[in-house]
Amino acid sequence: MNTRNTRLRRTVISLASSAMAVTLAGCGVVGGIGGSGTKASPTKGDDIKVGLLLPEKENTRYEKFDYPIIKDQVEKLTSNKGTVVYANAEQDAAKQSRQLQQMVDDKVDVILVDAVDSKSIASGVQKAKDAGIPVIAYDRLAQGPIDAYISFDNELVGEVQGKALIEKLGSGAASKKIIMMNGATTDPNAAQFKAGALAELKDKVGIAQTYDTKDWNPVNAKANMEKAIAAVGLGNIAGVYSANDGIAGAVIDTLKTAGVSKVPPVTGQDAELDAVQRIVKGDQYMSVYKSYPQEASAAAEMAVARVQGRSIEFDALTRDKVTSPTNKDVPAQLVPVVALTRTNIHETVVQDGIYTVKQICTAAYKAACNAIGLK
Repeated sequence: MNTRNTRLRRTVISLASSAMAVTLAGCGVVGGIGGSGTKASPTKGDDIKVGLLLPEKENTRYEKFDYPIIKDQVEKLTSNKGTVVYANAEQDAAKQSRQLQQMVDDKVDVILVDAVDSKSIASGVQKAKDAGIPVIAYDRLAQGPIDAYISFDNELVGEVQGKALIEKLGSGAASKKIIMMNGATTDPNAAQFKAGALAELKDKVGIAQTYDTKDWNPVNAKANMEKAIAAVGLGNIAGVYSANDGIAGAVIDTLKTAGVSKVPPVTGQDAELDAVQRIVKGDQYMSVYKSYPQEASAAAEMAVARVQGRSIEFDALTRDKVTSPTNKDVPAQLVPVVALTRTNIHETVVQDGIYTVKQICTAAYKAACNAIGLK
């Protein structure tokens, strides 16, 4: 079976599920017992508290998109009676565990958690479960007895990155050397990105050096890239697989500092503003655009439906299944992704309202924007 096509079919199903959920809610056909065996009791009204635990602030998406979108959607779904209790762990797993415990103590109705460390959060998830509080893993697959999971198709993210890099390297890719700069080993998404990328890169290009980036920290990525340059030689690096845009920025800065005449193709992920600008300029080859509005809105719908006992709607939003080290067949929704290059900036981040052309095309990038027709 073609696993990639299977994943693509799953993401299409996810989109259809979201549309179905909206239709069901609009018709009032919610609140029945669904096929997943969810046991939420329809006792909660609109005055609910949704706990939201996000992992860090280094990546600008969490403060700029995820939190405000989830907050707005919860308010919209509850006629402005529901609230979001928000905490950011700032990349500290122990801090996040304390934040989760505080939410349990405060008796929130449901928790959305984007885990700093998917393994260490498991005990906190169990405590929430013991207190009768449903937990939905958001963006990263937390371990423990979670009720559902919503994220992007992470292996597909890696495949998109790897395929883009191979295509850019051209017909002679097999004789060229690249560096792999992966994410944090504590993040299960990083392993999936890596697996997806290797599915495209293996036997198609020479992987000269591979590094994991502790805490996804660009400072650590810079140190690793310096090691790679010393080991492989600046002129021998034909490209860099970078797991996200923060790492990509560090890689590009390190290559420039080392004196590279032309930056080789570097991948990324998250479509951060400075990464989009690097793509416009030609310093970064591509990023992966993930629709944060779609993921965040669906997460809010899932949380509200779960705590209000809207089982049909909840089931419609979680038609996929995933497996963690502690749980099998977790109800899930996997949101599709898009390769972002100089050719489709307007059709992706601009059209979706993530950034305006004015935000992207500042004075330093005006000429580059004009050159690719971004106006």
